Amino acid sequence: MQHRLTVAIVDDDDGVRASLSSLIRSLGYEARSYGSAPAFLADVERGDPDCMIADIQMPEMTGDELQAALLSAGRRFPMIFMTAFPTAPVRERVMAAGACAFLDKPAEPDTIAHHLASALGHGRA
Repeated sequence: MQHRLTVAIVDDDDGVRASLSSLIRSLGYEARSYGSAPAFLADVERGDPDCMIADIQMPEMTGDELQAALLSAGRRFPMIFMTAFPTAPVRERVMAAGACAFLDKPAEPDTIAHHLASALGHGRA
């Protein structure tokens, strides 16, 4: 049996997590949902996801702070960020640190699917 790729969703908005989880499952991936960056960081037993989609504006810890914490801990996997409040400095910071995409909310499902496929290396041999 082939391993289903896992996508972690980190967003403090219940509705966003639910809709993204549904989209991710419809694309054939396993979805893991977290209401905060600390909740994601605390889930060490299941291992790193194949990709993460995270909000930027969250209480407790922002998406770019989560990215920095993961990288400083040596945890590297594709990361896609979404925000309703895009700013050039944050975009530049997360992209320079290796993010695969920085999307404005609300992002179209086709756009999310495209960036997920790219991040997960679909089309590679």
